[in-house]
Order: sequence, then C-alpha cells, then structure tokens
Amino acid sequence: MSTASPGLHHPKTASPPPPNSAKPERMLPFIVGCALLMQMLDSTVVTTALPTMAADLNADPVRLNIAITSYLLAVAVFVPISGWAADRYGARRVFIAAIALFTLSSLTCALSASLTQLVLSRIVQGIGGAMMVPVGRIILLRTIPKHELLKAMAFLSMPALIGPMAGPPLGGLLVTYASWHWIFLINLPIGILGIWMILRFVRELPDDQQSHPLDWLGFLLSALCMAALVGGFESLGQGGPSLGISLALIATGLISGALYYWHSKRHANPILDLSLLKIHTFRVSTVAGNLCRFGVGAVPYLLALMLQIGFGLSALSAGLITFSGAIGAMAMKMAAPRILNRWGYRRVLTINAVFTGLSLGCCALFTASTPAVVMIAVLLFGGFFRSLQFTAINTLAYADISQSSMSRASSFAAIGQQLGVSLGVGVAAEALHLSMLWRGSTTLIAADVVVGFLVIGVLCALPSFAFWRLPPQAGETLRQKQST
Repeated sequence: MSTASPGLHHPKTASPPPPNSAKPERMLPFIVGCALLMQMLDSTVVTTALPTMAADLNADPVRLNIAITSYLLAVAVFVPISGWAADRYGARRVFIAAIALFTLSSLTCALSASLTQLVLSRIVQGIGGAMMVPVGRIILLRTIPKHELLKAMAFLSMPALIGPMAGPPLGGLLVTYASWHWIFLINLPIGILGIWMILRFVRELPDDQQSHPLDWLGFLLSALCMAALVGGFESLGQGGPSLGISLALIATGLISGALYYWHSKRHANPILDLSLLKIHTFRVSTVAGNLCRFGVGAVPYLLALMLQIGFGLSALSAGLITFSGAIGAMAMKMAAPRILNRWGYRRVLTINAVFTGLSLGCCALFTASTPAVVMIAVLLFGGFFRSLQFTAINTLAYADISQSSMSRASSFAAIGQQLGVSLGVGVAAEALHLSMLWRGSTTLIAADVVVGFLVIGVLCALPSFAFWRLPPQAGETLRQKQST
C-alpha cells in the first residue's frame, strides 16, 4: 500500500497545547461564535448601504446587488469542501487561513474603487466564510465532550439569529455616521483577534492517518447544486430575474443534486457522505430541522417590508424593533441547557416547534396602530423560541455521530443550514408574490406580508410531527453528566 508524502499533510500528531490553554474548550464557543457572527453579518450588512456604495462606485444600485449575491454563491459553492480541507490539511491550520482570507478580503472590499473590484473581493470573502464556520465547528465538535456540547451550541445559536437582524440596522448606522467602508473594516480587528486567540488557545486535532483524496466530480456536482439552489431561492427573494429563470436555477440545482446522489453511491470517498442520513437523529435534525430555519432568513426580510413599506417606519426604527428578536435569542443562552436537560429533546422540539410557528403567526397580527412595545414583546418571545429550537436542532444533529465522522457531518449540516435560510427567504417572497397576484395588484401592502408570516409560521410548526417520532431517549448522550 502506498503512503502519501508527509509534507502534503498536516502533522501526524496533535500539536502541543498552547500556553495558558489548560481548558481551551471554554474559549472555543466564543472563537467560533465570533467567526459565525462575522459571516452572518456580512450576508446582510451590505443591504442598507447599497445606495451609498452605488453612488461612490458610480454604479447602478440595482446592479450593485451582485455584491450580495456573489458572496452568498461563493459560500454555497465552497461549503461542501470545508470538511475535506479540515481533514486533509488540519482543522486548526485551515481555520486560521480562512479567517485570514476573510479578514484580508474585507480590507480589499473597503478599498474597492469599482464594482468589479468589489465583486471579486466579495467572492474571495465568501470562500473564506465558507471554510471559516464549518471548520471552526469541526474543532469544537471534536474537542468538547458531548455532554458539554449543549452549552457550547446554545452560545453558537445566538450569532446565527443576531447576524441577520443586526446587519441592516448596523449597516444603516455605519453609513449614516461614518462611511460604507466601515461595514467591512469592522471585520479587521475581529479577525486579528480571532487568529490570535486560535494560536493561543486552540490545538491541532490528531491526524487520522488517511490520505483524503479529493472527490473532484462530487465537488463540482455539489457546488453546482448549491450555487443553483441558493441562486434560485435568492432571486425569488430579491425579485430580480423572472420567475422562469428562478425556477430554471432551482431545477438545475435539483438535477445536479440527483446526479451527485448517483455519483456518491459509486465513489469510495464522496465529498458529502449521504450515508449520514441513515442516522435517525442527524436525518431529522438536517431535514425537518431546516424547516425551522426558514424563519432565520424570512423574519428580517418580512419585518423590513411590513415595518417600512407597510407601516411607513424609517429604516432605523424598523431595525431597532427587529433587533428585539436578537435580545430574545440572547436570553435563551442560559435557559436552553436547563430546559433540554429537564424535558428532553423530543418533547422540547415537538412543543417548541408549535410555539415558534405561533410566534411568527402573531407577527401577522401587527398593524400600523400596534404599539411598538407590543411588537417588541412579540419579537422578543419569538427570538427566544427560535433560539431554543436552533440550539436543540444543532446539538441533536451530532448526538450519535462518531468522532471520525464529525468533519463530514459538519459540512453536511452547514449545507443544510445555508439552503434553509435561502429557501426561507424564497418561500416568503413567493408567498408575497402570490398574494399580490390574488389581489390583482403589483403594489405590495401590509396584507401581503401577513400572508408571508402565516406561510412561514405554518412551515416552522410542521416539523413537530417529525420530532414527535424521535425515540424518547434521543439526545441522551448530550444530556448525561460526567460520572464522579
């Protein structure tokens, strides 16, 4: 049997613990959380800055939307390869390289003098973002014991919810009181701090002594599948291309996905291991759990339309009201582990899915005369329920995954999350479109947004049936305490 050259692989043993890293697992959720927050913010923070950026770059504001799309597509294309890169070159090494790439491309985004330069920088930034979070999560999953994973994931659920809600108001504040360049420059100190903390607190994972050849055909098929699906769903939400083009992109993605499924059955080391879906807890978390993630992308989108177009509020006022959902998510950090340890995953996921759907349905009851304090209270509790749901889903996915499969599972889960958020925006946008068609109007009103909230609310509640079919002991490895 041939052996690969050692120079091509990461070290054969784990790196020695860095100084003052007796318990690096305490810092890991914070480090990965900061990376996740940077990635989620950069998905949405550009939105409110587009008009100002267009004027500065002498570009059409509509065309500048490609600065958002190019980033999302780059993330979608390179997420499938993240697990392979971590196993092939070392997770710690790839994590540092990804943050460095993301940080440097943020600087080039800020220095861009034309639309072309900005789009190229955003593509590179998306590549860094695609590697950054999944690989960071791989380190966390393979370092923290499963019975302590719940607390770590409760922390990680916050950036996923805060990022989409905080992005637009943060972008508006920076553009109003500074300049659009700062929406990218704020990543520099965060990225530098992140690299320093990894070097100080994170050790390299042990090598599994495997060669890890790259499945090139599988990568191309999965990349085309992800790019086409995300592009199709995003085009539905942005309302740019015609419905026919959006459906063609989605069809291309589905066909590519089917071809990848056929390919993966015949390849010894597929880039995405579909056999993980045979694990019940992972399958339910990935498939049914993604319906619950519809709200991550759809809620900020629908609230922005309802509050600004429907009720006539300013972008800043709407952003501040929307951010109350993020406060609810932060409040869940301490409560989630206690709730799940007390009631169990099956019961919490089943009941909380209904509460999540009802909280979105309550948003449909908002009117122009609804007091701001009432809207804030509803959104605060909605953020609380969604955060609990994401924490439970994200941890249950890894409950029965072996340590050797964590890299593949993290990449697979990251793809599902990316599709779930994009699909949520697409479904909400199509619900608005159908509502306007039913009224025979081309002008959006608050009543159309009501339909969007009701549709997303029902979809977020539907997984409760799948969660109820989980075994009562599901997630038991995450709840057990260390023996004394």
